[in-house]
Amino acid sequence: MSMSPSDTIPYVVQQGDTLQSVANMYRTSVKAIEQKNQGVNLNSLAAGQVIFIPVDSYYAPHRRATRACTTRELELMNLMRLLWEQHVFWTRLVILSMVFDLPDVSQATNRLLRNPQDFKAALMPFYGEETAAEFANLLTQHLTIAAELVAASKENNTAAAADVERRWYQNADEIAEFLGSINPYWSAAEWRSMLREHLAMTKQEAVDFLTKDYEHSISQFDAIERMALRMADVMSDGIIRQFSL
Repeated sequence: MSMSPSDTIPYVVQQGDTLQSVANMYRTSVKAIEQKNQGVNLNSLAAGQVIFIPVDSYYAPHRRATRACTTRELELMNLMRLLWEQHVFWTRLVILSMVFDLPDVSQATNRLLRNPQDFKAALMPFYGEETAAEFANLLTQHLTIAAELVAASKENNTAAAADVERRWYQNADEIAEFLGSINPYWSAAEWRSMLREHLAMTKQEAVDFLTKDYEHSISQFDAIERMALRMADVMSDGIIRQFSL
């Protein structure tokens, strides 16, 4: 994967994408994307190709520029950003522990698996216990499948890794559909795109550790972190709009 400019977020092109459809998704322009991808042929996008989206547009859909945020809105936005930051931070530490057989792998894994329960607690006031628990269950599956993928990749078990990766993406699509079904301001298509990017970047992060490309693992985590913040902002923005906070 090519290096992401510091003021962009990488996007993994999906089957059927056009430059205009990607620009529409991120509320930006074709020209702005072209400026961040100079020297790249954008006339015919290919599935799996990585292009870079301007950071300004990355956050723009979720700014509430017409008025100041209320205290409750700010608390929710901060909470969602904290939970998504913890999600990717502890995922990174678990990958490190698994790849290098560190003695804290059990403790790090237990802390990571607390993250879905923290999301459950955050969502319960809005969606009730049953719905919040379903999201926590799907997110737990997301994390446990990721651990299976790291283990299979470390053992060079290509067949097992391919099967695990298939189930990982299937779980991501299930999460996207679930979120799209409980909030009219959450697009299942947008969540699917974000989660699939998140999976692709997390897999690359693990590959970087396995191949000892530590420098790239750091820039990769920068991209993962930006995506986590975007997902947090999408989540809090949807709740704010749905419940008129």
